[in-house]
Order: sequence, then C-alpha cells, then structure tokens
Amino acid sequence: MVEIDLLVIGGGSGGVRCARIAASLGAKVTLIEEKEMGGTCVNLGCVPKKLLVMAGHVPALLEDARGFGWDTQVAPVDWSRLMANKNEEIERLNRIYERMLERAGVTIVRGRATVVDAHTIAVNGQQLQAKHLLIATGSRPQDLPIPGSQHAISSDQAFHLERRPERVVMIGGGYIATEFAGIFHGFGAHVTQLYRGELFLQGFDADCRQALAAEMRASGIDLRFEANVAAIAQGDDGYSVMLTDGTALPCDLVMAATGRVPNTQGLGLTEAGVRLSERGAVVVDERFQSSVSSIHALGDVIDTPQLTPVALAQGTRLAHRLFGDGSTPMDYDRIPTAIFSTPALSTVGLTEEAARARYKSIDIYESRFTPMHHHLTGRETKTYMKLVVDRLTDRVLGCHMVGEHAPEIIQGLAVALECAATKTQFDATLGIHPTAAEEFVTMRTAR
Repeated sequence: MVEIDLLVIGGGSGGVRCARIAASLGAKVTLIEEKEMGGTCVNLGCVPKKLLVMAGHVPALLEDARGFGWDTQVAPVDWSRLMANKNEEIERLNRIYERMLERAGVTIVRGRATVVDAHTIAVNGQQLQAKHLLIATGSRPQDLPIPGSQHAISSDQAFHLERRPERVVMIGGGYIATEFAGIFHGFGAHVTQLYRGELFLQGFDADCRQALAAEMRASGIDLRFEANVAAIAQGDDGYSVMLTDGTALPCDLVMAATGRVPNTQGLGLTEAGVRLSERGAVVVDERFQSSVSSIHALGDVIDTPQLTPVALAQGTRLAHRLFGDGSTPMDYDRIPTAIFSTPALSTVGLTEEAARARYKSIDIYESRFTPMHHHLTGRETKTYMKLVVDRLTDRVLGCHMVGEHAPEIIQGLAVALECAATKTQFDATLGIHPTAAEEFVTMRTAR
C-alpha cells in the first residue's frame, strides 16, 4: 500500500513550494535533498549574487558621497569578512527552508535519490513509493568545451573565492556573466567580458542591450563582442585566455558563464521511461506531466525560463492540480525579470522586436536622462526607459529600463501589464516627483 502522496526530488524553490502547498492541501509529502536546502537560488544563485552586487556598489557610493559634502576614503574590501557574512546569511536561509517544510508537515530525507520506476525512488539504500513523483533537481553550469577549460571557474565556485581577484576574464553573454562582470569590477578588478555574438543578452530588447553595453564600457569594463575563446593556458603569473584571432588576455581568474543545463544526469529517468530533450531537460506538457503519467517535473529541469518566480508559480499550480481544485495554466508572456548588472536592466512584457513580429503596428516611447543622484556626483551615466504600445488597442505591451532601481520600478509596472493597462491610463497616472519612475507616466511623444 502506497502511503506517500507526493515524493519530491529536490529542495530548491520549485520543489519546496510544491511540497509545502501539497501538504497544506492534505497530501502526505516527502522531500529528498542531498545538499543544502533552498537550491541554486539560495545557495549559488539569486541570493548570494544580489548580496555581492550590493557589496560591489559600495565603493562607487563612497566616491559619490563627496558630491554630497562627505570626504571619504575608499579602502579595499575585507573579502574574508564579506564571504563570512554572506555565508552566515545563506545558512540562516537554509534553516528557514527546513523549518517551513517541517511546519507544513513535509518529511525531509537527506540523500541522493534515483528513480526506479513510475512510483518508486531509491535513496540511502531503501526504496520509497508514492502516487506521484516530482523531479525538481534544477540546473548546473554548462561545461566549456575548449582546451584548458579546467582552469576556468563557474558561478558555483565564484561564491566561494578565497581572495578578491585583480584581473578577471569573463566568458559568456547571459545573466550570470554580465552580473559577475559588474560585481568584480565593483570590487576594483580589471574585467574583460567576452561574448561570441554581435550583442550580449539575447532575448532582451535590443535598445536595452545596447544601452547597458554603453554604460558598462563607460564604467571601465572591457566588453568585447564577436570574441571567440580558443583555449585557456596556465602560466607563472596566472592564466592566459587565447582568442581565435590570436589575442592573448592575461588574468588571475577566468570565469565561464555560458549557460546552465538541466540536472538530470544519473537520476535514472530514461531507464524509467521519462522522455528527455536533447539538452537533458524533462519533457513535460502544460500540466508539468512527463511521458510517465505519475512523474512530473518543473523549474530549471524543464525547458521554461530559468527563474525562481517561475519555479514557484509552477510548484503552486502543480500542487493545486494534483491535490486541490485544479489550477490555471502558466502564462510566460509577461514575466518580469531583472539582470542585476551595473547598472541593472529590468523588463516585463514584449520587446520591440517581438511586438513588431506579433502586432500590425506599434508605437515606441523612450526616455534617456542623467539620474538626479548624479547631478551632484558628476558621474557620467544615463538611464534608459522604453514603452512598447499596440497602436490599435493602446495596450502597453512591454516596459523596459536600464538604470538605478530598475528592478524595483519594473516590479510595479508588471502589475499594470497584468491588468492590461493602456498608454492612456499610463498618461492619466500622476507621477511622483522627483523620481526616475515618473518618466514612465510622462512619455508623450512616440519615436
């Protein structure tokens, strides 16, 4: 007799959310995790990344203080203290995740799990059976397929460096590479970021990508596009990153951030009949059901946007579908997101490129300005804002921003887009003056 209703492999955002909601709906739930609770987001992603981003902004803030009348000295960061404080916060969150599961009535099992069949998981030398299995094992950094790749670290190792690097070569043009380029630059390192394509951050609005590239270069980051890495070599004084054009870039840290792949290796999924994509993702339908009806998957382990809020929403929906009154399908069109680069890029809704492909005619509203903060600091930096509007219905299709506080501002606008706000309604909204955010409700002339 099967006594467990739901058996979850993976204690990250999606797995924990689904387990908690399912338990609250009366299901008997067991969750298996072999590492720290909280998954990538808490341990090797969103949370520690944001802490380092904020720490990396401190030197610039201290320099800016002079423009406001304070004489300050910018001393090097105490790297050991920063890492210790960061680790203490992560451990606090690990404990919170465990307590949340325990209070919800979820049984926690520590160990490496493998799928035996449609209803059975093996862990710690025993077998557990359940009506439903959930694969929520997340993703891992993608390997760099070049000679000398063993000399490069991934984002996993970047959170546990023993010392602050002085010269960094960043390989990649996605979220992680761009964020860490800003982090290391903020701590005073000379940073070179390499991307093989014409412009980094594919999938984001082209104007925003160009605006961010200009700001990063103006700040001193050596940003190089159409740069292909041939090999990495170790020398007496660090490393040398060799490009296909013959350029050699000396550094003392090479970081590869060329994407993440689903964490499905060694789980026994194929043997159990679960279909995987070419890149190893669990193939699921809109209900997060795999090719084996009792096995489900969500989060970074399936081919949907690899974002914590997406996994949380998927976990909630799956729990309600299995043990509640059903759930609404996921809508991936209006996912608010942010790159915590320096400056930040944040967006919700359609890019200009996507809107032009989908709608007959659109209007573009944009604004570029120097943030008020820097009217006294003298720092050369610009904020860029953009609205994409369907001319026929007046509905706002996308909001995009590059600049200080962009994620905080876009989160609020995401509500407006979810409510199908029109440009007329944006125009009728009073701005808060003086703020950067008011620009989104004062743009009057289309491009």
